[in-house]
Amino acid sequence: MIIDILTLFPEVALAPLSESIMKRAQAAGIVQIRAHQLRDWAVDKHQKTDDTLCGGGPGMLLKPEPLFAAIEALRGPDTLVVLMTPQGKVFRQAVARELSLRPHLLLVCGHYEGVDQRVIDELIDLELSIGDYVLTNGAIAAAVVTDAIVRLLPGALGDERSSVEESFQQENLLEAPAYTKPAEFRGLRVPEVLLSGNHRKIAEWQREQALLRTKKNRPDLLP
Repeated sequence: MIIDILTLFPEVALAPLSESIMKRAQAAGIVQIRAHQLRDWAVDKHQKTDDTLCGGGPGMLLKPEPLFAAIEALRGPDTLVVLMTPQGKVFRQAVARELSLRPHLLLVCGHYEGVDQRVIDELIDLELSIGDYVLTNGAIAAAVVTDAIVRLLPGALGDERSSVEESFQQENLLEAPAYTKPAEFRGLRVPEVLLSGNHRKIAEWQREQALLRTKKNRPDLLP
């Protein structure tokens, strides 16, 4: 899989993708992650990528010329072009799974007041938001989306069960509480069922606890 990130801040996008699981996945050839500087496609000597809004309004907007040139240069016949924007479809685990099946993603990062609408109308396949809030630039959001996708790729995690037995994978339930050794710490004990070796009872306990946690923290996920 190839993930290209088009942004004014390549270093911001790549920094969290250069360690741990993301680093190992790239070293193993599971994914290729590339960040591109939008200014490289600017058409004037000052490498200007933004301008004021037509009709007035605060802030600046990314211009169509460098975005058209960059996207047309980077996309191929199998590319899904995704714009990171607060106005997009909310990014969820199900969306991450769908995107992980794509051979090539081009993540376009908004900045300032966003991008010229003509770019969206002509070149963008999917508008995506990581939540109902606004960030300083889309490179941060692109890194989040990339991380969520890459960890779903076969071989990216040490234990393939990790991406299956976690929050949002099972019927939109949050993951059950987890414990490790020692069995007792400062008078706090691991639930006895987890030490019983009875896998059926453990599974029942985990589902019950997942439901309780979801009701407490994310009741919106439940019917």
